[in-house]
Amino acid sequence: MDSTAIARHPKGTDARILLSSVFGPFAHDDQFGSRRLNPMELYHNQVTRLQAGFSLRMFHRSFGLLMLQANVEAPCTVLDFPTLDSFTREIRQSPYDIVGIGAIGPNVEKVGTMCAIIRRERPEATIVVGGHVAAREDLHQIIDADHIVRGDGIAWLRKFLGQDETQPVRHPAVLSGFGARIMGINLPKRKGHTAAILIPSVGCPVGCNFCSTSALFGGKGNFVNFFETGDQFFSVMCQIEEKLGVNSFFVLDENFLLHRQRALRLLELMQAAEKSWALYVFSSARVIASYTIEQLLGLGIGWVWMGLEGENSRYRKLNGINTHDLVETLQSNGIRVLGSTIIGLEEHTPDNIGAAIDYAVSHDTVFHQFMLYTPNPGTPLHQQHRQAGTLLPESAMPPADSHGQYRFNYRHPHIRDGMEEQFLLEAFRRDFACNGPSLYRLIRTMLAGWRAHGRHPEGRIRKRYEWDAAPLRSAYAGAVWAMKKWYRGNERMQKKLGQLLEEIYDTFGWKTRLIAPLFGRYALACLSREEKRLKRGWTYEPVGILEKNAAAVALERAEGRMKPFRDFWAGAFGTGRQGCLRPDFLVCEDRSRPDAMRW
Repeated sequence: MDSTAIARHPKGTDARILLSSVFGPFAHDDQFGSRRLNPMELYHNQVTRLQAGFSLRMFHRSFGLLMLQANVEAPCTVLDFPTLDSFTREIRQSPYDIVGIGAIGPNVEKVGTMCAIIRRERPEATIVVGGHVAAREDLHQIIDADHIVRGDGIAWLRKFLGQDETQPVRHPAVLSGFGARIMGINLPKRKGHTAAILIPSVGCPVGCNFCSTSALFGGKGNFVNFFETGDQFFSVMCQIEEKLGVNSFFVLDENFLLHRQRALRLLELMQAAEKSWALYVFSSARVIASYTIEQLLGLGIGWVWMGLEGENSRYRKLNGINTHDLVETLQSNGIRVLGSTIIGLEEHTPDNIGAAIDYAVSHDTVFHQFMLYTPNPGTPLHQQHRQAGTLLPESAMPPADSHGQYRFNYRHPHIRDGMEEQFLLEAFRRDFACNGPSLYRLIRTMLAGWRAHGRHPEGRIRKRYEWDAAPLRSAYAGAVWAMKKWYRGNERMQKKLGQLLEEIYDTFGWKTRLIAPLFGRYALACLSREEKRLKRGWTYEPVGILEKNAAAVALERAEGRMKPFRDFWAGAFGTGRQGCLRPDFLVCEDRSRPDAMRW
């Protein structure tokens, strides 16, 4: 059934809900569609893929499911990264009335398997499927679901439960990532050291022809704003700051700065309240170039994910922008840039792809994402290839392999016989070889920011650069010391690292000069162990997480089904898994709600 047909569930807000991501493990090849090339890690999958022990390893929650849970009054449980066994056990042991599954296209086989389990164990339950997998027009023919939801899932689920779908959107207080490690070192989990997630809108009005997010929410010119004004945005940020103790926010919005009036109002409020926040954003080059550096510093923009689709790109978001100058300006002010480049555009050929890669690498961004030009279902690019008859049948290119890091799912006009895989790998190799580890580039950019603005006349900006630069005095100085040792034999990289290390010493003095070798020796030993571990085939998997809202906790207590936490932990996932309860959420109009309870 399509998302346009909504009849209220008979139990309304008394319905017991489970929202689940697809099951793991993820970073290996199996019959359910897991692929070693497609781990549940954004950076190691698409950004630092060939940086080995220097690759940034971390996981991100299923934020869409958490947004849904935050906006229903019904008892609602979120199950993130389950195993197949733990998902089956949860379905079998709890009498859910509604089971929702969120997934991307490559995981369609897992969605089908989960639907079959629900039908077998809970035949009376209503099955709802959403996320990017819902963009498939034929999805209802290949999975057994009652509802396939495209577009705004919050409004849909509220209406399905009989709630007022026009109520303000509540935002959950959630950290943007977990399980971070680099150079074989698990990064500390200290309060305030990880950015909170912030989702002001979904969709993107720019509407690039390959963009799945834009297509899922109506395509070019369409988007759904959850927070229309800078005042609403500021209120939610204050609540998240108070609850999580954070001072940085990962703004999960395709083009946050495009909404200029809202952004500049947020700037006014941050200045008035003297907030030293950092914002990590997505932006097109054209939009971010429309702001002055002082405006960006005032907003706390510390990290930008920016499309660098290619030289002479036909995409309007790059029109008239010298991206080399823009990246240099941003990074010289301490703003890290993650450049994103597409391999396999229509004009790419085996003869010119090398030049396209060189152009991308020459930006020397802190991070660089490389992805294949992929027509995903629902996008204008997919429709174009379908009409041209150039899409490959799924027997030749299964959905599980169509994730942008392997092969084309269509016949490219110039690149044939799987050559795109080697071109993609060459892009990652060349970026790493020419520009060095992203960690080195990150530290270099942080130092540039401190040197440029460590004595900024505005106190709140100065304070942000102070806490941002703090690791440079010890841990990051030690990391550079270790990298310099690691690159013995590579004269060019040793020189770069040596220069950076001396700049750090000159900036922070004798204490840093003493501390760096101590931490550096430890980091070098960890890196060596990590490299050996990776060569043996080690892969990284997220822990499973089970979260219940207040209504779900109250219901289980009333039924006498609430387990002691030790039993819940072991019974739900086994050793090493994580469980937590989240009985409250955030709404921009209400600052009186009690703190979240976590077990």
